Amino acid sequence: MAEEPVDRTHLPHGCGVYLMRDTAASIIYIGKAKDLAKRVSQYFHPSKQFKSSVMAPLVRRIDYIACASEREALLLERRLIGLHQPFFNSMWKDNKTYPWVKITMGEDFPRIGLCRRKLKDGGAYFGPYPKVAPVKSLLGTLWRRRIFRLRPCRWDFSAGKPLDPRKVRSCLYYHTQECPAPCAGKISLGDYRRIAEDAVLFFRGDYPRLKERFEAEMRKASAETRFEDAASFRDSLQALLQMDERVRVQAVEAADIEKPIADSRAVSDLKLALGLAKPPAHIECFDISHWQGRQTVASMVCFMGGEPHHAHYRRFRLREVRGVDDFKSMEEAVRRRYGRLQRAGEPLPDLVLVDGGKGQLSSAAAAVGSLDLKVPLAALAKRTEEVFLPGRPGPIILDRARPALRLLQRLRDEAHRFGLRYHTLLRGKALFGEDKEAS
Repeated sequence: MAEEPVDRTHLPHGCGVYLMRDTAASIIYIGKAKDLAKRVSQYFHPSKQFKSSVMAPLVRRIDYIACASEREALLLERRLIGLHQPFFNSMWKDNKTYPWVKITMGEDFPRIGLCRRKLKDGGAYFGPYPKVAPVKSLLGTLWRRRIFRLRPCRWDFSAGKPLDPRKVRSCLYYHTQECPAPCAGKISLGDYRRIAEDAVLFFRGDYPRLKERFEAEMRKASAETRFEDAASFRDSLQALLQMDERVRVQAVEAADIEKPIADSRAVSDLKLALGLAKPPAHIECFDISHWQGRQTVASMVCFMGGEPHHAHYRRFRLREVRGVDDFKSMEEAVRRRYGRLQRAGEPLPDLVLVDGGKGQLSSAAAAVGSLDLKVPLAALAKRTEEVFLPGRPGPIILDRARPALRLLQRLRDEAHRFGLRYHTLLRGKALFGEDKEAS
């Protein structure tokens, strides 16, 4: 009997790390991709390569961890492979690590270069950098353009232990004046240290002026048909952008990956439970709070990848509705939210959840319809945790232990907490006469 094809419908078209598991739930392969869905599908293509043809039939489940950038995915992949040692991963099973940029601040006259290990030796380390080629290019450009003129030699000397004059005279960099030559006393210790300190600031990210300079030089070189120079500046800019990426991954232990995997599974399960076209990685949830029709407010919380995304939280002070009318209040809040997104040309969420039953769902649908937008909607009723969908006469009853229901409950509870806090704030202002409009 033919094996059931492994389910891949839950994988998003986004950056992250994927973990392939066998029948025993053991991880047999770990990979990273800019587009998870597209990359994983290649393993199951009829023209797959030998490794894929051997591995693919063993795969029974695919988990994923969403990442903010390709660099973050590269680093997380490296750490997970080292932690789990999957059978089909030949790369990264040794102790080889990504390179670091090191400025030897523990020396009187620091140098700058690449290294593979971060030591406690007083040096300033930056990285690690998964893509070493653009970083090497950047270091070369910094040297050639004399931006940070730190000595390139390997001689061991200090302010109290000067270098042998014969070695100084034999140095090519000294004679070509490419090096500031601290060994020959051509630059003071203080001035040289300031160059090194500037380099440290640069690698810490304080380089907007340098980026502007690279861009200007690139445009100038291109206009003068010096295309090799323009390409060099372009490569350096790319290296700067890579260095400017934020990376959340620091250290990965076995327990650290369980939470993001559980989040991705909940999002995938919600896709199946509600029959959505794609995993709802971006979900927004609305709730209404008031006291006998006074200080009526709406709250909206946002979850990205199964986790709260506080930067997108919004609260609404509702003005169109007088008295108690949760349906009209919900319609106003939803219409205001997505009307703003529509005017700004910003993307809509993958799912909109409202706290309530059929009435609140119909109100949200009316608001979205008035804007001529299409976005999946759902409602979660508190009493029996029923899920309502537009066009479906009856509710969906999900198992209490199902990840999809737990995710919906987290959204609903967070929206209620966020809205109640705002409502309580307005009630307090009204009580003390600080908000006449709200009283």
